[in-house]
Amino acid sequence: MGICGGKPRVAGTRIRVQDIVIWTEQGESPEEIISEFPQLRIADVYDALAYYHDHRDEIEQHMKDAEELEATMRADPASQLPQTGVGKDANADSISP
Repeated sequence: MGICGGKPRVAGTRIRVQDIVIWTEQGESPEEIISEFPQLRIADVYDALAYYHDHRDEIEQHMKDAEELEATMRADPASQLPQTGVGKDANADSISP
């Protein structure tokens, strides 16, 4: 396993363990997963699932955090945009003719 965005991932890829868990919970078989992601081997999928079972609390917390972030962004997408100050004191930045 490796790390992607602070979360465990399949080594050599950017596919997170939690992604594989979600796909299997949605009914995808390991064979279906590797057909969609040919960079994976069947052993990678089973390794990710084994890692999940050994670190269930950690992975489920990552999944819960992602769901909460998604819900927050759906509720108020503008709140997630960085405040750059554009529009504030616009005249202060203007050039005199």
